[in-house]
Amino acid sequence: MFKSPGSVAFSIFNTDIHWYGILMSVAILAGLFVIFKVRDKYFKEISTDTICDIAFILIVSGIVFARIYYVILEHNYYMMYPAEVIAVWNGGISIQGAITGGILCGYLYIKRHKLNFYRYADLFVFGLVTGQVIGRWGNFFNSEAFGLPSNLPLKLYIPFDYRPLAYRSFEYFHPAFLYESILNLIILITLLIILKRKSDKRQDGMIFLTYIILYSAIRIITEAIRIDSVFDIFGIHIAQVVSVIFIAAAVICMKRISNENRISGG
Repeated sequence: MFKSPGSVAFSIFNTDIHWYGILMSVAILAGLFVIFKVRDKYFKEISTDTICDIAFILIVSGIVFARIYYVILEHNYYMMYPAEVIAVWNGGISIQGAITGGILCGYLYIKRHKLNFYRYADLFVFGLVTGQVIGRWGNFFNSEAFGLPSNLPLKLYIPFDYRPLAYRSFEYFHPAFLYESILNLIILITLLIILKRKSDKRQDGMIFLTYIILYSAIRIITEAIRIDSVFDIFGIHIAQVVSVIFIAAAVICMKRISNENRISGG
């Protein structure tokens, strides 16, 4: 059984330090560590300075777009409480928004410097998924990202005030955040295996696009049991709709890469 100790880790000079912010910071640092480790073995031609420049852009754009995406979906609440828009430490960021923002801003930067977008995406995706493994635990401390009621040994206690109205009589729920964290770890291991086995003949972009497909599939599954989705379209969670779009786009890009490689004789 899981039970959150609360969102505040400690206070300094009457300022609350939230677990969510701590875990986001740890996730970013761990992601950077993994990126450099993978670079040192498989992407040796990519310089440290370039990684740092791109990482800064991805981190900033990821956080900004993740928040904007969430605020748009929860616009009714934030129109009533506009001061809460910047309160990221209280939770409320979307990984799909972060991915979208990261792809957009990363693409613009890389193309501006005439670099290979897919090659850099293949490297940075290891940092992204590492960050997700750790970052999802921020949802635990904020009592969010949970699923349907559950009586399984692995269950999550949700305080009364955080339960949806229709589920106020239930105390324990599926820890959807934990499921996703574990599955993200499996994705990370899978991508490392693929990289190791195909390091001599890999096609740039395939690792990144494989991640997009695998994570989107996982999100479709975990969203099916979640009851705290912020927005639905005809009864379908917006995260599932976006995941389907991501999968379709990734498959199209994979096909294009394969065709281009075949034509070039690669």
